[in-house]
Amino acid sequence: MESINKVSIPEKKAVPAIISSLQCKCPRCREGNMFVSRNPYNLKQTLNMHKECSVCKQPFELEVGFYYGSSYVSYAMSVALSVASLIAWWVFIGLSIYDNRFIYWLVFNAVLLLVLQPVLMRLARSIWLAFFVRYNKNWRTQPPERTERTNKDQMNNW
Repeated sequence: MESINKVSIPEKKAVPAIISSLQCKCPRCREGNMFVSRNPYNLKQTLNMHKECSVCKQPFELEVGFYYGSSYVSYAMSVALSVASLIAWWVFIGLSIYDNRFIYWLVFNAVLLLVLQPVLMRLARSIWLAFFVRYNKNWRTQPPERTERTNKDQMNNW
């Protein structure tokens, strides 16, 4: 009787960490989606996250209040975006103390940040989680570390 050799499925190359964070993918396997809805402008579900990755089972809530820290990332991205828009405004339109172009930039920047807020909040959560959960090339065979500091009674109280 002939023995059947198992055909090994070639593993996909890992997506770079920056790309997976921008796509809001699980930082451990870089394949599973973090958020329930793919559309950040579905405002009722903007920050609704899966409890764990559907692919590698990595928990997304590492401890109670874990995502408070993502506000620092969101703040840094907002400042960087504001500086970039100010420089772009200065290069393309110009700034002057003799007219209202700076005021127009302030209004433009406020509207820009308001429109991009759902995207920035999601990206901040994705980047914040990537600080604490590293890519594991052996995620198929190694189970994720289980969290110890979660309290189911206190989840979603904020």
